[in-house]
Amino acid sequence: MERLTEVQRSTKETDLHVELNLSQHGPHRIELGVPFLEHMLHAMAFHGGFALTIRGTGDLQVDAHHLVEDTGIVLGDAFRRILADGGPVERFGSALIPMDDALSEAAIDVCERAYLVYNANYPQEYSGDFQMSLLREFFLAFVNHAQINLHLSCRYGLNSHHMSEALFKAFGKALGRAYAPSEGKTSASMSTKGVL
Repeated sequence: MERLTEVQRSTKETDLHVELNLSQHGPHRIELGVPFLEHMLHAMAFHGGFALTIRGTGDLQVDAHHLVEDTGIVLGDAFRRILADGGPVERFGSALIPMDDALSEAAIDVCERAYLVYNANYPQEYSGDFQMSLLREFFLAFVNHAQINLHLSCRYGLNSHHMSEALFKAFGKALGRAYAPSEGKTSASMSTKGVL
Protein backbone atom coordinates (compact mmCIF):
# COMPACT_ATOMS: atom_id res chain seq x y z
CA MET A 1 0.00 0.00 0.00
CA GLU A 2 1.35 3.40 -0.98
CA ARG A 3 1.68 5.82 1.90
CA LEU A 4 1.02 9.23 0.40
CA THR A 5 -0.98 12.35 1.10
CA GLU A 6 -1.56 15.93 -0.02
CA VAL A 7 -2.15 19.02 2.11
CA GLN A 8 -3.25 22.49 1.00
CA ARG A 9 -3.22 25.56 3.24
CA SER A 10 -4.14 29.09 2.20
CA THR A 11 -4.17 32.15 4.45
CA LYS A 12 -3.88 35.89 3.92
CA GLU A 13 -0.12 35.46 4.44
CA THR A 14 0.79 32.24 2.64
CA ASP A 15 -0.42 29.68 0.11
CA LEU A 16 1.12 26.20 0.36
CA HIS A 17 0.64 22.81 -1.25
CA VAL A 18 2.48 19.67 -0.10
CA GLU A 19 2.60 16.21 -1.64
CA LEU A 20 4.31 13.58 0.52
CA ASN A 21 4.98 9.97 -0.49
CA LEU A 22 6.82 7.79 2.01
CA SER A 23 6.66 4.80 -0.36
CA GLN A 24 9.21 6.08 -2.86
CA HIS A 25 12.59 7.81 -2.86
CA GLY A 26 12.12 11.06 -4.79
CA PRO A 27 11.43 13.12 -6.68
CA HIS A 28 12.03 16.22 -4.55
CA ARG A 29 10.53 19.47 -5.87
CA ILE A 30 10.58 22.37 -3.45
CA GLU A 31 9.64 25.87 -4.61
CA LEU A 32 9.13 28.44 -1.88
CA GLY A 33 11.12 31.48 -2.91
CA VAL A 34 13.36 30.98 0.14
CA PRO A 35 16.46 29.25 -1.31
CA PHE A 36 18.07 28.33 2.02
CA LEU A 37 14.92 26.61 3.31
CA GLU A 38 14.48 24.86 -0.05
CA HIS A 39 18.04 23.54 0.27
CA MET A 40 17.41 22.27 3.82
CA LEU A 41 14.12 20.55 2.92
CA HIS A 42 15.67 18.92 -0.13
CA ALA A 43 18.45 17.47 2.08
CA MET A 44 15.83 16.30 4.60
CA ALA A 45 13.70 14.49 2.00
CA PHE A 46 16.66 13.00 0.14
CA HIS A 47 18.25 11.51 3.23
CA GLY A 48 14.86 10.54 4.64
CA GLY A 49 14.24 8.44 1.55
CA PHE A 50 10.84 9.84 0.63
CA ALA A 51 9.27 11.87 -2.17
CA LEU A 52 8.35 15.45 -1.40
CA THR A 53 6.81 18.26 -3.39
CA ILE A 54 6.24 21.64 -1.78
CA ARG A 55 5.03 24.67 -3.67
CA GLY A 56 4.38 27.85 -1.80
CA THR A 57 4.23 31.61 -1.82
CA GLY A 58 4.10 34.06 1.03
CA ASP A 59 4.47 37.65 2.13
CA LEU A 60 8.24 37.70 1.68
CA GLN A 61 8.08 41.48 1.34
CA VAL A 62 7.54 41.43 5.13
CA ASP A 63 10.07 38.68 5.87
CA ALA A 64 10.28 34.88 5.60
CA HIS A 65 8.74 34.15 9.00
CA HIS A 66 5.17 33.34 7.93
CA LEU A 67 6.24 31.15 5.01
CA VAL A 68 8.81 29.22 7.08
CA GLU A 69 6.35 28.61 9.91
CA ASP A 70 3.46 27.65 7.63
CA THR A 71 5.71 25.24 5.74
CA GLY A 72 6.28 23.48 9.05
CA ILE A 73 2.52 23.42 9.62
CA VAL A 74 1.60 21.80 6.30
CA LEU A 75 4.48 19.33 6.41
CA GLY A 76 3.53 18.34 9.96
CA ASP A 77 -0.09 17.90 8.86
CA ALA A 78 1.08 15.64 6.03
CA PHE A 79 3.02 13.36 8.37
CA ARG A 80 0.10 13.17 10.78
CA ARG A 81 -2.20 12.11 7.93
CA ILE A 82 0.29 9.43 6.90
CA LEU A 83 0.10 8.00 10.42
CA ALA A 84 -3.70 8.19 10.49
CA ASP A 85 -4.18 6.58 7.08
CA GLY A 86 -1.17 4.32 6.68
CA GLY A 87 -1.27 2.05 9.71
CA PRO A 88 1.31 1.37 12.41
CA VAL A 89 4.87 2.65 12.10
CA GLU A 90 8.14 1.88 13.85
CA ARG A 91 7.50 4.95 16.03
CA PHE A 92 11.09 5.72 17.09
CA GLY A 93 13.85 7.06 14.85
CA SER A 94 17.15 8.78 15.40
CA ALA A 95 20.26 9.85 13.50
CA LEU A 96 23.59 11.51 14.19
CA ILE A 97 25.08 13.26 11.15
CA PRO A 98 28.44 15.02 10.66
CA MET A 99 29.13 17.70 8.09
CA ASP A 100 32.69 19.02 8.06
CA ASP A 101 33.07 20.96 11.34
CA ALA A 102 29.52 20.24 12.51
CA LEU A 103 27.79 17.33 14.25
CA SER A 104 24.00 17.33 14.64
CA GLU A 105 21.42 14.82 15.82
CA ALA A 106 17.69 14.17 15.77
CA ALA A 107 15.52 11.78 17.79
CA ILE A 108 11.81 11.23 17.18
CA ASP A 109 8.94 9.53 18.97
CA VAL A 110 5.75 9.32 16.88
CA CYS A 111 3.54 9.37 19.95
CA GLU A 112 0.73 11.87 19.18
CA ARG A 113 2.07 14.17 21.90
CA ALA A 114 3.74 17.35 20.70
CA TYR A 115 7.04 18.32 22.33
CA LEU A 116 10.13 20.01 20.94
CA VAL A 117 13.59 20.20 22.44
CA TYR A 118 15.80 22.36 20.22
CA ASN A 119 19.43 23.01 21.08
CA ALA A 120 21.20 25.03 18.40
CA ASN A 121 23.56 27.92 19.01
CA TYR A 122 24.49 29.12 15.55
CA PRO A 123 27.73 31.13 15.40
CA GLN A 124 26.43 33.20 12.48
CA GLU A 125 22.97 34.77 12.85
CA TYR A 126 22.34 34.53 9.10
CA SER A 127 23.17 32.08 6.34
CA GLY A 128 23.10 34.29 3.27
CA ASP A 129 20.00 36.38 3.91
CA PHE A 130 18.19 33.65 5.88
CA GLN A 131 17.73 34.31 9.59
CA MET A 132 18.77 31.16 11.44
CA SER A 133 16.32 31.73 14.32
CA LEU A 134 13.47 30.96 11.89
CA LEU A 135 14.45 27.28 11.87
CA ARG A 136 13.10 26.83 15.38
CA GLU A 137 9.77 28.26 14.18
CA PHE A 138 9.70 25.66 11.40
CA PHE A 139 10.39 22.76 13.76
CA LEU A 140 7.93 23.98 16.41
CA ALA A 141 5.17 24.26 13.82
CA PHE A 142 6.03 20.81 12.46
CA VAL A 143 5.94 19.18 15.90
CA ASN A 144 2.64 20.78 16.88
CA HIS A 145 0.93 19.58 13.70
CA ALA A 146 2.59 16.17 13.32
CA GLN A 147 2.00 15.55 17.04
CA ILE A 148 5.43 14.05 17.66
CA ASN A 149 8.15 14.32 20.28
CA LEU A 150 11.26 15.74 18.57
CA HIS A 151 14.68 16.36 20.08
CA LEU A 152 17.16 18.25 17.91
CA SER A 153 20.69 19.20 18.81
CA CYS A 154 23.59 20.81 17.00
CA ARG A 155 26.32 19.35 19.20
CA TYR A 156 29.00 21.63 17.83
CA GLY A 157 30.15 23.44 14.73
CA LEU A 158 31.86 26.52 13.37
CA ASN A 159 29.56 27.26 10.45
CA SER A 160 25.81 27.84 10.77
CA HIS A 161 25.11 26.41 7.32
CA HIS A 162 26.96 23.18 8.08
CA MET A 163 25.30 22.83 11.48
CA SER A 164 21.76 23.32 10.16
CA GLU A 165 22.29 21.15 7.08
CA ALA A 166 23.58 18.32 9.25
CA LEU A 167 20.51 18.85 11.47
CA PHE A 168 18.07 18.62 8.55
CA LYS A 169 19.82 15.50 7.22
CA ALA A 170 19.56 13.92 10.68
CA PHE A 171 15.91 14.99 10.88
CA GLY A 172 15.19 13.37 7.53
CA LYS A 173 16.93 10.12 8.51
CA ALA A 174 15.05 10.02 11.80
CA LEU A 175 11.72 10.66 10.04
CA GLY A 176 12.37 7.87 7.55
CA ARG A 177 13.13 5.43 10.36
CA ALA A 178 10.30 6.48 12.68
CA TYR A 179 7.64 6.41 9.96
CA ALA A 180 8.81 3.13 8.40
CA PRO A 181 5.84 0.73 8.26
CA SER A 182 5.75 -1.72 11.16
CA GLU A 183 4.98 -4.92 9.28
CA GLY A 184 2.67 -7.42 10.94
CA LYS A 185 1.87 -5.14 13.89
CA THR A 186 -1.25 -3.28 14.89
CA SER A 187 -1.63 0.27 16.14
CA ALA A 188 -2.12 -1.16 19.64
CA SER A 189 1.39 -2.65 19.51
CA MET A 190 2.95 0.82 19.17
CA SER A 191 2.55 1.47 22.91
CA THR A 192 2.53 -0.53 26.16
CA LYS A 193 -0.75 1.27 26.92
CA GLY A 194 -2.35 -0.38 23.90
CA VAL A 195 -3.02 2.98 22.30
CA LEU A 196 -0.89 6.02 21.57
